[in-house]
Amino acid sequence: MNLRLYRPADASACLSIFDSNVPTYFAPEERSDFERFLREQAMDCAFQVIERDHRIVACGGLSRRGDGSAGFCWGMVARALHPPGLGREQALARLRQAEVDPSINRVTLSTSQHTQGFYSGLGFQVTRVVRDGHGAGIDAVEMEREL
Repeated sequence: MNLRLYRPADASACLSIFDSNVPTYFAPEERSDFERFLREQAMDCAFQVIERDHRIVACGGLSRRGDGSAGFCWGMVARALHPPGLGREQALARLRQAEVDPSINRVTLSTSQHTQGFYSGLGFQVTRVVRDGHGAGIDAVEMEREL
């Protein structure tokens, strides 16, 4: 397994990972937002990919904010590889990024009811739930973890 920074040439692999997680984890209408993120923001958000056997199998980023927080952004693992631990490795790598930055004292994220338990296991607590907030049948579960 190799964790490295995202490069623009990785976009199609990351979009394939996104597509593999529709409709359970992402709504189809979120794809254009993710494409725009990859094109315009990924390089500024410490967006990372995980490679296994020279193939990208997971991606996710950490967006630093000026208020002492950082947010997990667009974290996902290829659907066929759920749940052998890649998501946990990716989340822990992003938490380590936040922990070494003295300007960050908490990490926030928006996930769904399907992965809320996963993030709770990493110490995140629910701050708000918006029914169908990410699309039909996909609630927006806002969570945070103090560092």
